[in-house]
Amino acid sequence: MNAPLESPNAPRAPARGGSRTRLRGLLRKEFYQILRDPSSLAIAFLLPLVLLLIFGYGVSLDAEHVPIALVVELPSPDTASFTSGFHQSRYFEPVFPRSLREAEQALLDRRVMAIVHLRSDFARQLRQPGGAPIQVIVNGVDANTARLVLGYVQGVWQKWLQREALARGETLAMPIQLEQRIWFNSELRSRNFLVPGLIAVIMTLIGALLTAMVMAREWERGTMEALLVTPVTMREVLLGKLIPYFILGMGGMSLSVGMGVWLFGVPLRGSLLVLFGAAALFLLAALGMGLLISTVTKNQFVAGQLAIITTFLPAFILSGFIFDVGSMPPIVQWLTHLLAASYFVAILQTVFLAGNVWSVILPNSLALLLMAALFLGVSRRKLRKRLE
Repeated sequence: MNAPLESPNAPRAPARGGSRTRLRGLLRKEFYQILRDPSSLAIAFLLPLVLLLIFGYGVSLDAEHVPIALVVELPSPDTASFTSGFHQSRYFEPVFPRSLREAEQALLDRRVMAIVHLRSDFARQLRQPGGAPIQVIVNGVDANTARLVLGYVQGVWQKWLQREALARGETLAMPIQLEQRIWFNSELRSRNFLVPGLIAVIMTLIGALLTAMVMAREWERGTMEALLVTPVTMREVLLGKLIPYFILGMGGMSLSVGMGVWLFGVPLRGSLLVLFGAAALFLLAALGMGLLISTVTKNQFVAGQLAIITTFLPAFILSGFIFDVGSMPPIVQWLTHLLAASYFVAILQTVFLAGNVWSVILPNSLALLLMAALFLGVSRRKLRKRLE
């Protein structure tokens, strides 16, 4: 007996494993697209390489080998003993102009950053009760460097006084004896501070820019319309976009950490597992921001500009990567709490320089988790299977 024919309008049960098959197809398509488009690989791997080399070698917040003019009106053993302290310091490159006028001209021409002027009566005044005054003129255009130079000059002066007192068998009378200890970055290398923060900026750019550009490219080329008429769900489309660029982002993270530790000598005192766990949370938040941008605009140029303006620039300026958040106005400090990069910078600098300080890592990781859930949730809600 013949079996009854199935009505063409009868609902069909979904094929077992169909969702996983479609997801694998989307992932394969996205990986092929990445291999065909070298710009994605360049953003993920070449961009971190270039930025780390530029900031690691070209940017320094340290004031070392500062050119300084030493004007000595009347040379004597006392002036020679004092100026020798500048030769022995790694912070200064002393020059000896013939007159104060010549030194001032060098300061105007930016050939020196400061002038130390010892008058002709320096040796005689030194033995008077009031002591010998020293004139210090500093170029204050760069206020941070000017403060550092003044501090270094005072340090040379204090060391010279201690040497002179020791040579006479005396003890330098000081009301306070300073015993300083520097934690976490004892060498005071700005590179140890800059490189971990730069990793957060790089990850922001990789995550937000890649996903924003790739979704906009799908709309521009018309492939998104073709994708919408297939049986794939928007959840599968979202995962098909997230997983490949998450892998690319973690690859860029691995490259950045490797360069920071082995090329620039930045210490990694915390756990590598904690570092990459926090990086995964931050990358999910950055990818969510990129997807949200892609739902707002369907043009690659506009998406790229929005990604740079809303993610990269705030991460560069307001995350604490270079500028201290505590010295910013209160309203700007409040705005930094809205940036995922500010939480990731705090984790990076702690894990690299201090270790696994859980009182810092856990609250900031929780904030990253909430931001990742927020951005991915909003992106999924706005990403609908429709053309308009």
